[in-house]
Amino acid sequence: MTFKQKIVQHHLVLLQDKIDVFRDMISGLAEDAQNDAKGSAGDKHETALSMMHLEQEKLSAKLQEALQMKTILEKIDATTTTSKIAVGSVIKTNGMYLFMSAALPKIVIDGVNVIALSPQSPLGVKLMGGGIGETFEINSSKYTIETID
Repeated sequence: MTFKQKIVQHHLVLLQDKIDVFRDMISGLAEDAQNDAKGSAGDKHETALSMMHLEQEKLSAKLQEALQMKTILEKIDATTTTSKIAVGSVIKTNGMYLFMSAALPKIVIDGVNVIALSPQSPLGVKLMGGGIGETFEINSSKYTIETID
């Protein structure tokens, strides 16, 4: 398994775990609301149901976001390489590894920190279409693109 394939696989596992947790929490809230509806009445009951509904909406939005990120990752062909930075590129610089995909948590693969970033992020916009040897700056530190996988 290549370095890029390990990155994609690791993020897919993390996202699937997150999706499962959100789904469990949503179904738990729905169950609580159903049980609460059987034995309660009055203003307190209405407030509690309203709060549960709001929480369910927040979790549903987070679930949708995680599903969208998973869709982006599933579209990446980890076996292809390009000479220019595109979605799915692993970019090695003189100080870090970047993975152009979606705004995902930093991970460690084979002892190497990998930062995933979205092509729509300020840095992603700067890097998209860039090539080996180009430089960019983050927090007054200069980085040079060494390889693109």
